[in-house]
Amino acid sequence: MGIPLFRFLFRKMWNTRWLTLSSLAGLIIAVAFATSIPMYADGALKRVVGESLKEESDGLPAGSLLMRYQAVGGAKTDPASLTEVTRYIQEDVPGLIGFPHTTFVQNMLLRSTEISPEDPTKVDASRVRQMSLMTMSGLEQKGELTQGRWFADAIGSDETVEAVMMEEAMYRSDMHVGDVFYYPIYGGLNLNLRVKIVGTYKPLSDTDPYWYQGLEGIMNTLVIGEKAFTQGLVKDRGVPVHTANWYYAFDLKEIQTSQLSPLGRTLDRLNVELYQKLKDTKVEISFAKLLGQFRTQSLQLQALLFTLAAPMIAMVFYFIAMNARQSLDKQRSDIAVLRSRGAGTGQIIRIYVIEGLILGIIALVIGPMLGWFMAKSIGSANGFLEFVDRKSIPIGFGIEGILAGVGAVLLALLATVIPAVIYARSSIVGYKQALARSDKKPAWQRWFLDVLLLGVAGYGWYLFNERQMISFKSGMTTDQLNVQPFLFFVPAIAIFALGLFFLRVFPWLLKLFNWIGRRWLPVPLYLTLSQLSRSSKGYYPLMILLILTLGLGVYNASAARTIDLNSTERTLYKFGTDVVVQTVWEGTTEIEQPQGGGQNGGNGGGQGNNGGQGNNGGQGNGSGGNGGGQGGGGGQGGGSVPTKTIYTEPPFEIFRQLEGVEAAARVLQAKGNLIVSGRSAGQGTLVGIDNVDFSKVAWFRNDLFPTHPFNYLNNLGLYEQAAIIPTKIAEKYQLKLGDIVSVGLTDGMIEFVVVGIVPYWPSQYPDSSPFIIANLDYIYDQVPMMQYDVWLKMKPDAKTAPIITGLQAKGIEIASVSDVRQELLVQSKLPTRGGVFGILSLGFLVSIIVSLVGYILYWFFNLSGRIVQFGVLRAMGLSRKQLTGMLLLEQIFTAGLSIVLGIVIGKITSLLFLPFLQTAENVANSVPPFRVVFDSQDTNQLYVVVACMMLMGASLLLIHIRRLRVHQAVKMGEER
Repeated sequence: MGIPLFRFLFRKMWNTRWLTLSSLAGLIIAVAFATSIPMYADGALKRVVGESLKEESDGLPAGSLLMRYQAVGGAKTDPASLTEVTRYIQEDVPGLIGFPHTTFVQNMLLRSTEISPEDPTKVDASRVRQMSLMTMSGLEQKGELTQGRWFADAIGSDETVEAVMMEEAMYRSDMHVGDVFYYPIYGGLNLNLRVKIVGTYKPLSDTDPYWYQGLEGIMNTLVIGEKAFTQGLVKDRGVPVHTANWYYAFDLKEIQTSQLSPLGRTLDRLNVELYQKLKDTKVEISFAKLLGQFRTQSLQLQALLFTLAAPMIAMVFYFIAMNARQSLDKQRSDIAVLRSRGAGTGQIIRIYVIEGLILGIIALVIGPMLGWFMAKSIGSANGFLEFVDRKSIPIGFGIEGILAGVGAVLLALLATVIPAVIYARSSIVGYKQALARSDKKPAWQRWFLDVLLLGVAGYGWYLFNERQMISFKSGMTTDQLNVQPFLFFVPAIAIFALGLFFLRVFPWLLKLFNWIGRRWLPVPLYLTLSQLSRSSKGYYPLMILLILTLGLGVYNASAARTIDLNSTERTLYKFGTDVVVQTVWEGTTEIEQPQGGGQNGGNGGGQGNNGGQGNNGGQGNGSGGNGGGQGGGGGQGGGSVPTKTIYTEPPFEIFRQLEGVEAAARVLQAKGNLIVSGRSAGQGTLVGIDNVDFSKVAWFRNDLFPTHPFNYLNNLGLYEQAAIIPTKIAEKYQLKLGDIVSVGLTDGMIEFVVVGIVPYWPSQYPDSSPFIIANLDYIYDQVPMMQYDVWLKMKPDAKTAPIITGLQAKGIEIASVSDVRQELLVQSKLPTRGGVFGILSLGFLVSIIVSLVGYILYWFFNLSGRIVQFGVLRAMGLSRKQLTGMLLLEQIFTAGLSIVLGIVIGKITSLLFLPFLQTAENVANSVPPFRVVFDSQDTNQLYVVVACMMLMGASLLLIHIRRLRVHQAVKMGEER
């Protein structure tokens, strides 16, 4: 039975080879998509691990594992247990961890004690020297001998043990090579060891993890040989060990997501094993917490990316199911005949299950290879449809990838087999009865699934609008935008539901057009409307596919552009320019000389007028009636000898001449008290600029301003006291152009005239701090010189390093340098950001491919199945031109309408849902304001694909009609 079954199966697959190949292609894409996400997450994890490997807290590498035995009180040490735990740690632990280690060190210490010199005439005996005997494995390789020699690894007959110590420690303790000290050991042993200093050492590298305890931690130690310690002291003489440490630095760069949980369990078990082998031994420092962080990040990243990719994967499965249904529809009569001739339902189902398994195995072999390239593409995504040649992330194929691929195959198998099971139960009679009832509404229309899905999408929008669903924490942010997975899942439901709802209305529209124009419509158009009205159900799969693919393509493109642009613009707005340089200003402190009231107040008298003059000196402010007293207050201020710092401005012209600098501007930002009509408007920021220079360096988004921002800068240059104020302050205090506002600074009050009112200004956040933009030179005329920043507009691809070098060469000291381009580069390398843009880019490309292939295959098999109909129409007198026109109109009414609807629905969905990319936390502080973006480049790409689709469809149609032979078409038999 087996060989005939496979022969029949391969013959069937060959007869429907194009559908079989297209199903295989869809399955490969589904497997590739599903496996690429765990692969990318695994590679992103390795990148995160690589960054974490730099330095953790306490200066230890991320893969640090420290195990410690700490004796309690005067507890004796069991030498056998100590030997066993040492063997376990040295031999078994590296195998249990499963990663190479770059460092291993074992050190054991005796309880520290006060040592005394054997010969007080050579060594100062009055100094207190608290020391501990210690052994350290591998010291000869990690330390450099500076004096004397290394110790002999044995205890002499006279209880003498040789030791070395760190050179700096020896100098601190006033000790010398050759000195001998008594090292008393208490606890009932009453030993008095002789310790001879035979050499000194220093570390080969201070930053080597070998010195994990820090150099200060071993200053008060005398290092002896390992055998002398463990055999001579612990085993032979029964000296108790006070502390034993075993330290590993493991290299975790190649860790995979599938290893996180097992490794975490291993570390948890390690404590139990250590305690059982030697009591009071435990893990002191481990990377278990770090593994937990990695696992959380990996799971969050995979969950986010799978949710983003879910609509595209579902679309691919729909494509597979549509192909399977087309194939089964062509074979339905064959299935019915087999069923009627005695073939069992199980046999027929087995054929399709085996076919699905064969295709699935092929997809599992080829899919992960394509998934590897897709994961690489995701890792190189710098923006939407923007892939850069950066250092690629290390991509691996672990158990998660295998499970994802198998899951994709099983889902595709179900989508193929379930319809086959339904068809396998039908006999030839049932099949003919089903053909007679072909005008029956599809199940989703009968059960109003489209209306239900519209309700779900509407409720999702309501939850977003009420900020309830946004409270779901994905833990993944892209700059200030929180990328919520539901913002890609719910809109996909909305696009699908709107497409289904249109298909419910579509037959009614066709019947309406047919009824209105039945008397005057030309024959091709009338026949087209009649064909579509009677068999609209047959066009639903293609129309749903086109609406879904193009709608998702538009939404994903808009979402990616929106995330990218808003994130980038917020960073640009925050910095205000390319590079901000803060230099160190030199200043001299001077004593302020009080005037008027300050002097007279010092004498306790003074007239009221002089008391008022105290405002210039000691900040006294008096009226005539109590002028003397107020003047006295002023005098007190003067009497406390107030001081102020006079700053010297660094040379500014140097900045314009720096390498790579296109323009430079001085920008002062000082906090002050804003005064409007004598009332305080709270603390604000006074921004002093040179309007011409500022126009060359600042980043402006023109749509943020009522008119072009240069107009405001131009107004600023008309009057020296001119100022620009924020819209909210103007509205709150009813300020208009020409009104007076003041700013109180530490050194005095400055008045300004309002010449411009703007909602925003580069680097200023009006909600957190009101701003006043004014002329810098006018501010310096009113108050002493204050420190300003230098804003630089850089030439394309210019580097920041030459700026620092150039300023240092000119003797200008730099306090800080902020580069917006570096900030944007750091953001672009975030695993989440790259993953989001990579998935959306690939989803957009897959949408285009699926819609193109699905369209061509559908029309190819649709035209192939209507040979008899075309032959009859030709025999009735319809010309080739009329038949061609009829089919072209049919394409326009179905595919053309679906394409337009897909694009329109995608844009409507974007406008409805993408504003929710702002979370409840950042919506109030969204500066510049959030905006949904549609890039014409993406739309043009869609239009090109649509044009290719329609052109290919028309070409297929023309080729088909040209090959049509009436005498062959008009014949008895089934349409094949």
